[in-house]
Amino acid sequence: MTRQLLLVGAGGLARETLAVARALPERFEPLGMLDDDPARHGSEVDGVPVLGPSELVHEHTDALVVVCVASPARPDGRAKVVRRLGLDADRYATLVHPLAALAPGVEVGEGTVLMAGAVVTAPQRVGAHVVAMPHVLFTHDDAVGDFVTCAGRATLAGGVTVAEAAYLGAGSLVRQGVHIGARAVVGMGAVVLADVPAEQTWAGVPARPLRKSAP
Repeated sequence: MTRQLLLVGAGGLARETLAVARALPERFEPLGMLDDDPARHGSEVDGVPVLGPSELVHEHTDALVVVCVASPARPDGRAKVVRRLGLDADRYATLVHPLAALAPGVEVGEGTVLMAGAVVTAPQRVGAHVVAMPHVLFTHDDAVGDFVTCAGRATLAGGVTVAEAAYLGAGSLVRQGVHIGARAVVGMGAVVLADVPAEQTWAGVPARPLRKSAP
């Protein structure tokens, strides 16, 4: 059964998510994008209209929804949008690209988007409203929490825990058994060998906490 799909957000992640939806034409028919920037209203993004603000999800009650918001500057931005909209879990679409590879027994939460080349190698639960960009790798016994964002080629070794709304930059590598705290940010290309506390930003090889600039 094909369902209409609303994408909340009209930026780059929405364009990538739209491409996943179009790879699943038997499941999704893109209805439009919603964005809280009035300057975008009435425009088109990749052939899909920007219909208005995000609150229009409450008018299109038959459409499924996916929230396309992600930024290392605001790692919990997607969580805030989902909570503000207050939709039931069954209103959210889960999109898994046909070229993603999931082991039998993998569970994927509502609102999650797994893009082309994403791999989950063993049974585990991937949380709700997770974004795994192309060629992300989750291996055995990982625990990926709700609202996590993994940019392209981010890799988790076995037994890694990524807490709610953490952001892993492109090409980052996380050692086996490491814990990434809630709303933490891991920089592009970082090699994480130790636990990253909540709300800290780590970068480098090996990854270390970034010092905040003096006021």
